[in-house]
Amino acid sequence: MQDFSVLNIFLLVLGGGLAGFINTLAGGGSFLTIPLLIFMGLPPTVANATNRIGVFLQSLTATRQLHSHGVFPVRFSLIIAIPAVLGSVLGTYGAMVISDAAFKKYLAVFMVLMTLVTFFKPAAMLPRPETTYSLKRWALLWVLFFTIGLYGGFIQAGVGFLIIAATVLTGYDLVAGNAIKSFVIFLLTCVSLAIFWFGGKVQVVPGLALGSGSMLGAFIGSHVTVTKGNGFIQKFVVAMVILSAILLMLT
Repeated sequence: MQDFSVLNIFLLVLGGGLAGFINTLAGGGSFLTIPLLIFMGLPPTVANATNRIGVFLQSLTATRQLHSHGVFPVRFSLIIAIPAVLGSVLGTYGAMVISDAAFKKYLAVFMVLMTLVTFFKPAAMLPRPETTYSLKRWALLWVLFFTIGLYGGFIQAGVGFLIIAATVLTGYDLVAGNAIKSFVIFLLTCVSLAIFWFGGKVQVVPGLALGSGSMLGAFIGSHVTVTKGNGFIQKFVVAMVILSAILLMLT
């Protein structure tokens, strides 16, 4: 088991707090925490699994806070969470069996792809009028969220961007979209974390360090989501896209 110094724990708490704030308002926080865990000596696949503790705690905190503010569409969230959770099972299995060397390559590729995806979402930044969902429309949503769950189970990093884009395009604004995102991520992370745990991929100490910071970051982020509204979230998402692109070029 990897030994962690007091400085390492402090950096993990700090990184977790920043990731929790980023993930609650937009997404992509795991692009910070997974490399941080790898830098501290964890094998890439173990870092990917251990990171889920922080994601689990921050999404739980954000969901509870946003629900308490009355911006959480429960029924819709439950319906679309089903295919996302099913997809996460397959994605997590893939993350369990892949080698560390291959995972590092996939991480780099997905960082590039997710950065490109976030640049091609101007339509998702605009609230859409709610529409009546036909059976065909629900089927398309299930396929979409199954695919999102597949990605979320495998690597998780950046899945928030995809969920926000998908939910806003269904008619919800960015505030409700953030609540839906937090809930869906919470459920699919529950499944992924359990699989990783029984597979022996999770390291508790760094995971809890990340998680403690993530909960505080998510608490602050959920408050900002409600008080600042759509305009602030839109600007924050754009800023995170630019920052992600810069970090990607530097690494």
